[in-house]
Amino acid sequence: MPFLTPQQPRILIAGGGIGGLSAALALHAAGFTDVQVFEASAEVVAMGVGINVQPSAVLIMRNLGLLPQVHEIGVMTKELNYYNRHGNAILSEPRGVDAGYAVPQFSVHRGEFQMLLLNAAKARLGEERIHLGHALSSFEQHEKGITAYFSHAPALPSAVEKLSSMTGSVLVAADGINSTARRILYPDEGPPRFSGRMLWRGCIEREPYLTGASMVWAGHANMKFIAYPISAGSARRGKSLVNWIAELRVRDESDPDTTPPKPDWTKRVPKERFAGPFETWTCGGLHMKDLIDSTENVFEFPMCDRTPVDRWSFGRLTLLGDAAHAMYPIGSNGATQAIIDAETLARCLAECDGDFVGALAGYEKERLPLTARIVFANRANGPDHVMQLAEERAPDGFASIHDVIPKEELDSIGAKYKALAGFEMEAVNKKAEATEGLASRFETYSS
Repeated sequence: MPFLTPQQPRILIAGGGIGGLSAALALHAAGFTDVQVFEASAEVVAMGVGINVQPSAVLIMRNLGLLPQVHEIGVMTKELNYYNRHGNAILSEPRGVDAGYAVPQFSVHRGEFQMLLLNAAKARLGEERIHLGHALSSFEQHEKGITAYFSHAPALPSAVEKLSSMTGSVLVAADGINSTARRILYPDEGPPRFSGRMLWRGCIEREPYLTGASMVWAGHANMKFIAYPISAGSARRGKSLVNWIAELRVRDESDPDTTPPKPDWTKRVPKERFAGPFETWTCGGLHMKDLIDSTENVFEFPMCDRTPVDRWSFGRLTLLGDAAHAMYPIGSNGATQAIIDAETLARCLAECDGDFVGALAGYEKERLPLTARIVFANRANGPDHVMQLAEERAPDGFASIHDVIPKEELDSIGAKYKALAGFEMEAVNKKAEATEGLASRFETYSS
C-alpha cells in the first residue's frame, strides 16, 4: 500500500454502517493507515432488509477489490419493471450489465453487505481500529486537531477497551439519520422529516419470477408495492429470496406535522395494518397477497428524510451518508450516494497536502449540492414519477402506456434522474475504463 507521509494523520469515523465503513476502506486505499472506526452498536449482525447498489457505487467496490465478495452475496439486477396498481405495464428497462454498464447493479441484503464491508475493514485496517459499542457523544476542536468523545453501549463486554475519547486530524460523522454530530451542529433542526407514508417490509424465499433478477415497482406515490430478489445464495439453490415493501400514506399531505412516529425496527407488526389495499394486486407475475401472507415477520418503518443544510464541514469535522443527506428510498440511491461520498472524501483528503480543513470544504463543495438536488428530486418521486403520471392520467388503467404518457416523456424522466444521481452509463463506463486494474492493489486481502 502507498504511504502519504512518514507521519500518518489519524482519521476518526463515527459510524460503522455502509457509509462509515466505505469511507474507512476508501481512505485505506488512498494510503491512510491510521483510520479509526467507532460504531455505537456493541455487536454488528446481518440485520436489515434489501437495498440496491447502483453501477456508480459498484464500480467503487470493484476498485476496492470487493467485487467478487459482492457477487457472492448479491443478485445482479437485470431489469426494472414499473406497473400501475391494475398490473398494466408502464415501463421495463434493463439494468446494470444488461443495460450496457461495465459493472453490475446489485440487489443485496443490507446486513450482509455491511458485514462484507466490516470484515474487509478489519482485515485491511486491523481489528484494533474497529471500536464497537462506542457512540459519538460530543467533539472538541483545538490546535492539535479534533477530539471525539464517546459513550459506551450497556452490553459492551468487560474485556473490550472502553475509550472515552480519541484525538485525530479529522472526524467524519457517518452516524446516520439521527446523527449526534448533526444535532450538535444544528440544534434547532429537530427530528427527521416524516413523509406521511409508512413502509412495511419483509422477505420470503419462493420460486423465481420473471428473469429471476427482476425488480417490480407498482402503484403510485401514496400506494406502492416493490419487490426484488436479494440473495445469490438462494439463487444458487434455484430459489429467490424476495425483499418486498408495501407503502401507504398514513398522514394527510396537508397535515403540517412532519414529526415521525417513533419507530421500533425490531418489533413485528400485524399484517392487517396495511395488507388490505394490496389484496387483489398482481404485477409482474407476483401476487402481492401471497407475498404478504407467506412472510412470517413484517417490520414497519416511517419514510423520512432531512431537509438539506447549507454546510456539512466545520473545521476538521464533516458529515457523510445519511448524517449529511438522508433521503427517501426512491431511485434505489441512498447507499450508493454514501459510497460515492466515501470515495470523494478519500480523494480530497489524499490530495490536500496537510490542509485537512480545506479538503473537507472541497468534499462538501463537490457533494453537497448534488445530494441536495437528489433529496428534493426524491420528494417529487424521482424516477417513480412515471407511476404517478399513469395514475393521474389513467386511474382506471390502460391498454398501452404510450396512449397515456408519450414515449419521449416517459424516457426523459428516467434519463434526467440518472444524470442527476450520477448513474449515466457513459460516465460510469468511462471511469471504469480509466480505473481498470485498481482492484489488483488488494489481491493480498482476497484469500
